[in-house]
Amino acid sequence: MRRLSILAFLLVLSFGSLSAQELPYFVTYSHHMEEPGSLDLETKALAGTPRDGNSFGAAALEFEYGTTAWWTSELYLEGQKTAQDSTIFTGFRIENRVRPLMREHWINPVLYFEFENINGANKSLLEVVGHDGNDDLTGANAEGRAEKEREAELKLILSSNAKGWNFSENIVAEKNLKHAPWEFGYALAASRPLRLEGGTRTSPFALQNFAAGAELYGGLGDRDSFGLHETSHYFGPSLNWSIPSGPTITFSPNFGLNDHSAPRLYRFGVAYEIGQVSRFFGRHHQGVR
Repeated sequence: MRRLSILAFLLVLSFGSLSAQELPYFVTYSHHMEEPGSLDLETKALAGTPRDGNSFGAAALEFEYGTTAWWTSELYLEGQKTAQDSTIFTGFRIENRVRPLMREHWINPVLYFEFENINGANKSLLEVVGHDGNDDLTGANAEGRAEKEREAELKLILSSNAKGWNFSENIVAEKNLKHAPWEFGYALAASRPLRLEGGTRTSPFALQNFAAGAELYGGLGDRDSFGLHETSHYFGPSLNWSIPSGPTITFSPNFGLNDHSAPRLYRFGVAYEIGQVSRFFGRHHQGVR
């Protein structure tokens, strides 16, 4: 994962000017899509100490590409390090988001489709479904690595913008392709820039470059036992800083809301948006010919 992060950083430098406009969410998706031809590089890091388990750090390296104005594709590469254990690669995800209605509406729906090829040692917690909980974060890496999880995930994303606020709601359904019933989860979020309009002076520390929000997410059981029984839930405030012509940095402490949840999780993200990367490959292709 360290080598992948270095590679992503070098790619960013090679394209020059960068810009990013990110909502301060780690789990919840909004209706905002990547601009066509643009590439967003992001690292989502997570640290925590589960009850009766060792501290861990997990990272997901994300490549998000705006295929069209209504279609965004993403690739995640993930790994984790557990104290007194090992550092391992835990798999990859391929996801696609489709926005059927391009005009802005009171509620904007987005359809989400994902294929996951991960193992049982994965601790990135990009979503929480079914009866996922604290005990899933305490096992040995060698045992978790041997458990293969090839899953399909569907989400209905509902999102609205009103008076500078964004409100987003996600309904999640996930299915192991070999066995186990459908599992369900949710994610809710709201955010707003600290100031909606820029002032007469431009500064990286201007209030319009900061956004604050909060997320609530958790599991809703499975097809055989739908509901809140033995499910985990988390809530946390979040803050991001979009540096002009630079990265967006996001931080969020998450707090477990019941005994089935890990007590605390700390999330940190850095995102770079590279505009019109498709033009670079087009020029390169013409030069080769």
